[in-house]
Amino acid sequence: MCGGQDTESEAEMVRAREDEMQRYLSEQLRWRQQYQREYPESFLKKSDTRGKGDYQIDYKPAPRITEANKTNDRRSLQRALDKRLYLLVHGTTHGSPSEKPVWHFPEKVYDSEETLRKCAESALKSVIGDLSHTYFVGNAPMGHIAVQPTEDKEKTSFKRFFFKSQVIATNKFNIRKCDDFVWVTKDELLVYFPEQAEFLNKMIIS
Repeated sequence: MCGGQDTESEAEMVRAREDEMQRYLSEQLRWRQQYQREYPESFLKKSDTRGKGDYQIDYKPAPRITEANKTNDRRSLQRALDKRLYLLVHGTTHGSPSEKPVWHFPEKVYDSEETLRKCAESALKSVIGDLSHTYFVGNAPMGHIAVQPTEDKEKTSFKRFFFKSQVIATNKFNIRKCDDFVWVTKDELLVYFPEQAEFLNKMIIS
């Protein structure tokens, strides 16, 4: 007798769940019919015409090899587009032997700036004139090197600090206050500084 009651109760529970599921599906159907957005047939067919007729896009990527690459124009930023370029200027610099002009990074002797970064910003600004298209990465130098006097023994040793600054949204600067300048890759950079090549190779990642 008890077993029969359990069977009937289970059957009623199953029917109740089925009725509840049916009501849920009916409500879902009603909701979709009421709120589903209908799109015109002409709009739906546009996906079939992708890449055809008026919707075809003729895209041709710009070449990586530029005219500056072909002529090895190292005064241009439009060269070696797949690599980073570094600015070097030619002229007299602090610590250069016999005050002769040499290739070096934009620099200045620390004076009364609040921080070393402020000094680095001032050095770069003196060469390019405007920092609106540059971004200094961090407030700390990326490296430093101790420089020993070579010829003039009266000069004392000093430390040269390096800061990283990136070019943003431009491909040309009005470089000034130097005899010449170049934008070079890391491999080319090491050739300009053979005595410091090992240090620069470790400091500069790419």
